Amino acid sequence: MNKQAALLTEHSAKESRLYLAIELSRKKWKLALSDGKGGRARIRAIEARDFQQLGGEIEAAKKHFGLEAASPTVSCYEAGREGFWVHRALTEKGIDNIIVDAASIDVKRRKRAKTDRIDAESLVRKLVRYWGGERGVWSVVRVPSVEAEDGRQTHREIGSLQRERQQHRMRIQSLLFTQGVDVTVTPKLMRDLDRIRCWNGQPLGAELRERIRREYARLGAAEKDLLALGKQQKMRLKKEPMTPAMEKIRLMQQLCGIAMKSSWVFVMELFGWRQFQNRREVAGALGLTPMPYQSGDSTHDQGISRAGNRKVRAMAIEIAWSWLRYQPQSRLSQWYQQRFGSAGGRMRRIGIVAMARRLMVDLWRFVEFGIVPEGARMKASGTSVSE
Repeated sequence: MNKQAALLTEHSAKESRLYLAIELSRKKWKLALSDGKGGRARIRAIEARDFQQLGGEIEAAKKHFGLEAASPTVSCYEAGREGFWVHRALTEKGIDNIIVDAASIDVKRRKRAKTDRIDAESLVRKLVRYWGGERGVWSVVRVPSVEAEDGRQTHREIGSLQRERQQHRMRIQSLLFTQGVDVTVTPKLMRDLDRIRCWNGQPLGAELRERIRREYARLGAAEKDLLALGKQQKMRLKKEPMTPAMEKIRLMQQLCGIAMKSSWVFVMELFGWRQFQNRREVAGALGLTPMPYQSGDSTHDQGISRAGNRKVRAMAIEIAWSWLRYQPQSRLSQWYQQRFGSAGGRMRRIGIVAMARRLMVDLWRFVEFGIVPEGARMKASGTSVSE
C-alpha cells in the first residue's frame, strides 16, 4: 500500500463517515457511495429529485459498509444548471455537502472512457481525498444565501435584456441590408418604413415590412422592461432599509466613475456576501490572477486564469477604463499611465486588466474597511456620474 492510501485508511479509521458523490442529470441521479477505506464504491441510480429514495440508499450503504446509523454523511456534486437548491436540500437533511467546480478537476489527457458511472466513482475517490486533507484536489464553489442569490436577479435580467435589445437591432439592420438598405434603427425609420426602397428602387416586400415591425415591437418591449428595471433599482436604493448590501452600493457610488450599474453588480455578485481575507482571494474570485508557465528553459505568461465570476470581471475591466477618465489624479491611474500610457494598443489592453485587478482590491478595501483609494475624488453631494 502506498503512502497516500495508508494516510487515507488511517484517516478513515479515525473518523468513520459515508462518502457520497452524486452525478446529476435531468431524469436519473447516479450515486457513488464509499466508506473511504479503499474498497470499490457502491453504485446506485435513483430518480432525479427523489430525496426519500436517496435517504434509503444512504441507510443501505451504511449497513453494507458496516457503519453505524449515526455516522455522518458527506457528499459532493459538480456545479451545473441545478444551481444551489440540491446543496440546500442535502444540508437540510444533515448531509455535509460541497459543490465542486468541474473545471478544476484533473482529467487524463489521453482518450478515455466517459460514463456517469466512471465519473461518479472518480468523484467519490476525490471526495475521500478532500476530506483526508487534500484541499487542492479541486476548487469548491462558494454558496450564497437565498437572499444573496435572489439579489442577483435584477442586474442579470438587465444584462439579458440589453443583449436581447442588441439582437433585435442587429436583426432589423441585417434584414434591411439584404435588400441593399444600410440604415440605423430609430423610431423615424419605422415611420418611414413604407417609403424605403430596395437597391433597385422597388419598395420592400409586404411580408418583410411586417416582420420588421414585429421585430421592432419586441425591441420596444425590451427597452420598456429595461427602463422599468432601472427605475426599480433607484427606488430600492432610496427606500429599502439600510441593509449591508444597499449600504455598500451607496458607499461605492460616492466615488467618481462609479454609478448604479457597476456598483450594483460588484456588490450583489461579490462584495455583498463573499468574505475575503486578502487581495489574492479578491483577484481569484474574479479570475484575474496571472497564470505563468515554466518548464525547463521555457517560460512565458499564459494570461489570466478566467476561473472566477465573468460578469464581475467584465464589469471591472469596463470600469477600469472609466476610472482613467474620471479619476486621472488617483495613484492607480498614474501607475497605469507611467507603465502603459505610451505603449501601443495591445499593451494598453493588457495593462487595463492589471489595473482592473488592482482597482477591485482597492474597492474591496473601501467598502469593507473604509479605506479610500489613494488620490481618488469623491462626488459632490447630489451629483452622479454616468457609466
